[in-house]
Amino acid sequence: MVRYVIRRLISIIPTILGVTIVVFMFLRLIPGDPAVAMLGEHATEENVARIREQFGLNRPVFLDREALKQGDLKGFFNTQYLLYLGRLLRGDLGNSIHRRIPVAETLAQRFPATMELAFFSMFIAIIIGVPVGIISAARRNSVLDSTTMVGSLVGVSMPIFWLGIMLIMLFAVTLQWLPAGGRLDSGIELKTITNFHLIDSLITLNFAAFVNALQHIILPTIALATIPMAVIARMTRSSMLDVMQEDYVRTAHAKGVAERSVLYKHALKNAFLPIITIIGLQFGLLLAGAVLTETIFSWPGIGKWVYDSILSRDYPIVQGGTLLIAFIFVLINLLVDISYGYLDPRIHYD
Repeated sequence: MVRYVIRRLISIIPTILGVTIVVFMFLRLIPGDPAVAMLGEHATEENVARIREQFGLNRPVFLDREALKQGDLKGFFNTQYLLYLGRLLRGDLGNSIHRRIPVAETLAQRFPATMELAFFSMFIAIIIGVPVGIISAARRNSVLDSTTMVGSLVGVSMPIFWLGIMLIMLFAVTLQWLPAGGRLDSGIELKTITNFHLIDSLITLNFAAFVNALQHIILPTIALATIPMAVIARMTRSSMLDVMQEDYVRTAHAKGVAERSVLYKHALKNAFLPIITIIGLQFGLLLAGAVLTETIFSWPGIGKWVYDSILSRDYPIVQGGTLLIAFIFVLINLLVDISYGYLDPRIHYD
């Protein structure tokens, strides 16, 4: 097991390296100049050139062929990507072009907001999706089964941005039951310890802040949890149906074992591996879907921060945010693979 984990951790390095190359390349393909976006369209050429020189935007992106032709090896490697990679290996994500503050510092502030939303959404998706899938499999071809599967199909097909707008229109504008965006009302004071508002409000016994933070997270959670909830429900149903055709399940039925025990002690336990896999994948996709959700609900997390930075051509922020999301995605996949050995003793890691 230890050797397997070490190999998987080492394999993360080329994956993250590939992510940096792809993100770096596609960012440079976006029309627009960060220096012009920072100074405005009426900025003088001298000021634009000064900003480009200051942030190294005037250097070649990957490799300097002209320097290689002249035999200048130092100049050959003095490019935007290699300089960024060198800083990255030292743990430096760079500074924001517009805000002039370290990217890592802002990531530490905004990361808890995104993770709080992602954890809450996945929790809702699991506690609803898994039971719905089990019930649907147990009542196969019934009206309940057809209804839940049609509902899950609608959930998978529903765009997050449309659902988010509809939720705001209904619950925030028309009914005025819930706030339309943000994490807390402006009049609510909260002492931040972990930057997870729900946790901080409980730690400090600030129940007014807890209720307010809970009200703010409900609508974005529903919007973000809809797709993974539907996917988990469909995967649970499919996996349960496969297992329920096995001989040991039919034997349990023949012995007169209660239906509840057959479902949960025999079928669900053996059907859980693909369910765990899809949960891990959906959690990683939640972080990508958070870009739209956070933008719609003005949620101050990494997703909205990256979206705003793309519009302003703030390359270091986009690179840092994307790199963090990619690392979490790979790490979650590793944890899912490791969990297989504990869920099924027949699986061994060589």
